[in-house]
Amino acid sequence: MNITIAKDQLISGLQSVINVVSARTTLPILSNVLLRTGNGRLELTATDLDVTISCSVEATVKQAGATTIPGKKLSGIVRELSASEIEIEVDEKNVSQLRAGASFYKINGLSAEEFPPFPQFKENKRVVVPQDKLKAMLKKTSFAISTDESRYVLNGIFFIIKDHKITLVATDGRRLAMADEEIDVPENSQGEFIVPTKAVNELSRLLQGSGEIEIKFSENQVSFSLKDEKAFNIVIITKLVEGTYPNYRQVIPTETKERVPLSREEFLHAVRRAGLMTSEKANSVKLTFTKNNLAITANSPDVGEARESLAINYKGKDLAVAFNPNYLVEPLNALTEEEVFVELIDELSPGVLKINGPFLYVVMPMRLS
Repeated sequence: MNITIAKDQLISGLQSVINVVSARTTLPILSNVLLRTGNGRLELTATDLDVTISCSVEATVKQAGATTIPGKKLSGIVRELSASEIEIEVDEKNVSQLRAGASFYKINGLSAEEFPPFPQFKENKRVVVPQDKLKAMLKKTSFAISTDESRYVLNGIFFIIKDHKITLVATDGRRLAMADEEIDVPENSQGEFIVPTKAVNELSRLLQGSGEIEIKFSENQVSFSLKDEKAFNIVIITKLVEGTYPNYRQVIPTETKERVPLSREEFLHAVRRAGLMTSEKANSVKLTFTKNNLAITANSPDVGEARESLAINYKGKDLAVAFNPNYLVEPLNALTEEEVFVELIDELSPGVLKINGPFLYVVMPMRLS
């Protein structure tokens, strides 16, 4: 194999795949990135056997071929090179020679045959979504993914593709975030599956503000192909979380007593400030709604107390409810709308946060001390 490639092309390709390269692994091949040439492009692939990411970048191919090179080493060297163009030549023993300006490196690799095969999709279940829409949906839901490994079905985002809609749901049992978008769903492409946290994080990182993403899924895996103007550029394939996602609809309140419009920024900063006065033992902020006023208070014997007051449009009966401040800050941070709506029933029922759009957030209250 012999190629010449622009440094920035190689860096962007490596940055796309490097996160799934295992630093410590019993299988040395998993520390390597697969380099394969084709049609004036270089395809870089990395895997940890659960998540596989492939990215193709432009290159001048003098001699076609494939090899694997230790990923972190290659990435570290390329980043430090001062020349703007790099030549990579690989011999039959998988030793790669890198030349860039006055720099020369020899890196021992492993045969491309040893690299795990790229997962294939037989089924034709596929939908296409604008990248910016999926990116926004992931931002509005991923913060609510559970980190409790004993409830592994909650360690990811639940994708529901049906009724000409894609819906994303995440919950950790104490709060739930849901977002949806209308898309074209062919009859035979309906389905639902749980995408694990690691793949969600990679997807969120790699999605762009333009272009489309093609989602293909089978019984135990899903692939996300990020399309730019030139071609399918990045492909992420992941195993799915096995198991049945809980019935999330039953935790969404069907009625509401009070619906309060609030300025998102103002509410966010007031809760964040009050939250500074909470502690592990007393980790709640109290929201007290009175006529045209919202008081946000925190009281922690070992830290001190906080009181914030917001002028709001509220005509209902006096109502006080307490929440974990982080569970309010995270959704407010993920949203971009100027106005949010808080829906409440009483101090013991779940609170609901909504916007003028397809987003819903349910949060369990804490006991008022």
